[in-house]
Amino acid sequence: MKKTYGKSMTTKELLAHIPGIRHAESDCFFLLAGPCVIESEEMALRIAEKVCGITDRLGIPYVFKGSYKKANRSRIDSFTGIGDEKALKILDKVRRSFGVPVVTDIHESPDAQRAAEYVDVLQIPAFLVRQTDLVVAAARTGKPVNLKKGQFMAPDAMEFAVQKVLDAGNPCAMVTDRGTMFGYRDLIVDFTGIPVMKRYAPVVMDVTHSLQQPNTASGVTGGRPEMIELIARNAIVSGADGIFLETHPEPGVAKSDGANMLRLDRLETLLEHLVVLRRTVREFEKQP
Repeated sequence: MKKTYGKSMTTKELLAHIPGIRHAESDCFFLLAGPCVIESEEMALRIAEKVCGITDRLGIPYVFKGSYKKANRSRIDSFTGIGDEKALKILDKVRRSFGVPVVTDIHESPDAQRAAEYVDVLQIPAFLVRQTDLVVAAARTGKPVNLKKGQFMAPDAMEFAVQKVLDAGNPCAMVTDRGTMFGYRDLIVDFTGIPVMKRYAPVVMDVTHSLQQPNTASGVTGGRPEMIELIARNAIVSGADGIFLETHPEPGVAKSDGANMLRLDRLETLLEHLVVLRRTVREFEKQP
């Protein structure tokens, strides 16, 4: 019988199980960042090079993020990708070129083993996090699994999603909060959910998708990127172990989620601020 686990790894244990991650022994938050979707090799390599340079300078453990396909689209004519095999090979080139681990999301159970051949972390989208077959398929690859909290789920309900990964014989789980539906066309972030979910696994805050404005009349999701730093600062203060964000050199021409992505040239300042804030929080936590 396959071994199961009673609890997930700590943040340091989790990072130690992500191949090639740098600065794992630092006391900094870790970062999952990159474009929403792989649009081209040139774009992916450009973003990876920029973010790797910043995170190496600041001592931030970094995982490059990029979707190889987008299955959850508002309209049938929405961009879904450049081709699965082509995009997966670009992700593999990113990790080989820069020595950086890579995360991508999967949408169906057969995707798990296929994507696992090219990436280091598998991500379960928020709308699919209750799909048992999908979560178990990801877990059984042995790769760390990032479970995005459903916009419709309470923080404590993520205990059961994490337990599925553990019961499948994989202790490498993390949970990412990406906001909670507030009415039909907005999301809110409940920062009290961070310490709740940390009972089950390391917690990441998605500071770009949590600012989406879904269900627009045009069928194109809106967003409030001017609030990214506000969400990120509050996440660090609330004890988040990691930060997830999507970035693009020109969000206005991005083929997916441009309305809520961070401009690449604004990333460095944001991360500098968050590193300082993290140190301050750590010092405060040491107070009697």
